[in-house]
Amino acid sequence: MKVVLEHLTKRFPNRNRKGDDVIAVNDFNFEIPDGKLIGLLGPSGCGKSTALNLICGLEKPSDGRIFFGDKDVTNLPPESRGVGMVFQNYALYPHLTVRQNILFPLQNLKGEDKLSKEEMEKRALEAAELVMLGELMERRPRELSGGQQQRVAIARALVKTPGILLMDEPLSNLDARLRLQTREEIRRIQLRTGITTIFVTHDQEEAMSISDEIIVMKDGVVHQIGAPQSVYDDPTDRFVAEFLGTPAINIFDGEIKGGNVLLGGDVIGHAAGVPGGEAVIGIRPEGFKIAEDGPMHCDLGRVEVMGRDTSIVFTHTSAQGKQLRAIVDATTVPATLRESAGAGSEGKVSFTVNPFKMYFFDKTTGERILPKGENR
Repeated sequence: MKVVLEHLTKRFPNRNRKGDDVIAVNDFNFEIPDGKLIGLLGPSGCGKSTALNLICGLEKPSDGRIFFGDKDVTNLPPESRGVGMVFQNYALYPHLTVRQNILFPLQNLKGEDKLSKEEMEKRALEAAELVMLGELMERRPRELSGGQQQRVAIARALVKTPGILLMDEPLSNLDARLRLQTREEIRRIQLRTGITTIFVTHDQEEAMSISDEIIVMKDGVVHQIGAPQSVYDDPTDRFVAEFLGTPAINIFDGEIKGGNVLLGGDVIGHAAGVPGGEAVIGIRPEGFKIAEDGPMHCDLGRVEVMGRDTSIVFTHTSAQGKQLRAIVDATTVPATLRESAGAGSEGKVSFTVNPFKMYFFDKTTGERILPKGENR
């Protein structure tokens, strides 16, 4: 089922009773296609959970409308929307077994929706098998791992066969290995069921790895919507560029002059068609290549071996941050560079820069500066 948001806005009164209302979601417009998994992404306080609560009916919008398919559900109560919800803290009943927790939503159906005991048992078992918990039906939550508890919560949300599945930070309470395993399970389940899913997270790696599209928010405003790789490769502004990517993009104060990119007086690359003047320059960590005669001269900090790749920590006089990082192929790191860093001496390192991993932003607005005639 597709979800359409039209000018969705949510205001909360200022707690100090002075000043303007707090706008948690500001004029949100988007159509979520049927059967897709959408990652709603942004830092804490950006409005993503409020947007989810508006969609499921826990909050009422100040302005705008919400459609499920062609049906306007803006004023429908949560129980009438046919939505499944998975929360960050699992919200399982500790005194009930896995079976009973999954059955609970079905036992509360009334009227025409009420099911027989046999049908409820069948659906509960199917939901448990879908999340691979069929053999743990008689266990209680305390006897399960964090990942298993989250899968119980997912099964409970799916057992009513909702048209839309909403997930609010579902992996935040899991350790790194379980997060990886559970997010893969979520994607597998979503693809198998074909349920339209909205996945809220502050973790950009989670969102990018399993989403068909991501929505990047800040301060209640949508900054960019698109396929994960497209948003990463073509950020609309400095905020999106800095928010996406691990390690984060490196930011410099630079200048564009005569089609050349200058950092501290050195020409490190070219920017054909980009208007001249001072600019903020962002370079992705993977955009650097070690070169003895490279035009970008930096002070070496340390070399961190990560297996397949190597992280070069360095500094530059034009950088806005204290430490910068380049991610390079481990086989391209000269032994002399490793030795210099290992000895703790004040070494030097030079790079060439991939022009496709370099971005230009307005110093005041943070908007992306594009070549003349090129539109986003």
